[in-house]
Amino acid sequence: MDSAALLGELPRLRRYARALVRDRAAADDLVQDTLERAWSRSAQWRPGGDLRAWLFGIMHNLRIDQLRRPELATLPIADDDLEVPIRATQSDRLEVGDLEAALAGLPEEQRAVLLLVALEEMRYEQVAHALGIPIGTVMSRLARGRERLRLILEGSVPSAKLRVVR
Repeated sequence: MDSAALLGELPRLRRYARALVRDRAAADDLVQDTLERAWSRSAQWRPGGDLRAWLFGIMHNLRIDQLRRPELATLPIADDDLEVPIRATQSDRLEVGDLEAALAGLPEEQRAVLLLVALEEMRYEQVAHALGIPIGTVMSRLARGRERLRLILEGSVPSAKLRVVR
């Protein structure tokens, strides 16, 4: 299939889609879907066949699929009706600074696991593989790191637990 021949059919496809759908944006979407389907299934087109009939057949089938698919009930919203709540940003910088300081107060192994799970949204198995440690170690470091972070942020800094070794 020649891309120039495909582009040559574009005005006819747009005209047919607009007559079919009666909405300019929806018609453009239908044409785009038609061209995408035609391009992805170009192996099904027989050389020497009628390209226009093939494209219109694709468009027709796509339109039938759209009509069969139930539409979502939508309500138009005027821009004037939107009132987006905005959080005050004065304390955001302080909170981020406090969080950075609290994270810096964690041991490296707990901080690494906590950041990979919370910030990077990795699964425990992925963290274990990335750090080369067992999953149970990931879970225990995460639990201890979360607890220590909570205590630091509450202001009750945990004291270092020193043991006497004989």
